[in-house]
Amino acid sequence: MSEESGRRNLRMPNDDEVFAVVSQHNGGNHVELQCADGKTRMGRIPGRMKYRVWIEEGDVVLAEPWDWQDEKANVEWRYDDQAAEQLREEGHID
Repeated sequence: MSEESGRRNLRMPNDDEVFAVVSQHNGGNHVELQCADGKTRMGRIPGRMKYRVWIEEGDVVLAEPWDWQDEKANVEWRYDDQAAEQLREEGHID
């Protein structure tokens, strides 16, 4: 497989989701997220992801802020390193 495999189709955020970077792991299923809209939120890793997807500091994720508590969000998706690099190159995240 060549290194230049080209652009991959990545999952993009829908209307109520934002890109975020995990800035701190607070134990259990809680992480601190630095969101693309400039806010810092407490992220919750839902049970369906908790044991299947390993989330660490520096990972790029999709977060869905809560309707009733904007300072909290659910982690909906985790991008692998290659996908995160592509998002940075395309200017979606810093």
